[in-house]
Amino acid sequence: MKTLRIAILGCGNMGMAFAKSFLHYNLVARADLLLLGRHQEHCQRLTSAHPGLPTSELTAAVGTYDVVLLAVKPQDFGRVAEGLRQVLQPGQVVVSIMAGIPIARLQRELAHQQVLRAMPNTPALLGMGITGFSAAPEVERSRLHQVENLLNATGRSIFLEDESLLDAVTAVSGSGPAYFYYIVQAMMRAGQELGFSESVAGLLVKQTMLGAYHLLNTSDKNPDELIAAVASKGGTTEAALREFRAGNLAETLAAGIKAAQHRATELARE
Repeated sequence: MKTLRIAILGCGNMGMAFAKSFLHYNLVARADLLLLGRHQEHCQRLTSAHPGLPTSELTAAVGTYDVVLLAVKPQDFGRVAEGLRQVLQPGQVVVSIMAGIPIARLQRELAHQQVLRAMPNTPALLGMGITGFSAAPEVERSRLHQVENLLNATGRSIFLEDESLLDAVTAVSGSGPAYFYYIVQAMMRAGQELGFSESVAGLLVKQTMLGAYHLLNTSDKNPDELIAAVASKGGTTEAALREFRAGNLAETLAAGIKAAQHRATELARE
């Protein structure tokens, strides 16, 4: 059985989250996982930071790998595309986790047809992420399943036939952790204003969020029913919810998510 070989271009937090997950689940051998640096000094830094993993600049040897994971920042794609285009081979699959750059542009600038586009989120660092992904029509079904297995190593994945929905994935789950942290931060600050120390406010809020998530994930009740179970008539929770509604909190959150989707769409044109 042929050993899977993966090259990763862009070895920041998200690129390395995928690399570590691939290794953890034995989806690739250490010797078959290549970290690609921009230049020799960058390769040396990668070698120091990740001892035991092969590193290289973008050379013809990249063409021998089955999968190339493209994890650079979207604004850097134009700079790396020319070099990558020179070494890609027809049988390889390119998986992009760059926000906003559509499959058609990837195919055009890389002169390569077998392209998938994926949008993970930062909980992938813990193996608890969610990744939406789409594929060019040219990608073989066997390759599609192979990439799906790789993505699932960082949590869960969902395949979307309509690539345009990936901008919505970016807005909802890609950026979603930041919305959650924003709300947690606001609750912690409110707790401090009520007299708690920073550490006590943090403990109260974090454990509440953790427990609420598990209850939501295991309960057969929908969010409205779970809210109603906490918010007794004339009680404290109802008073808080009244303020949230008066301040249009739900509408503000929705507007923010739509703004994120709009920005993801803009990135495709830049």
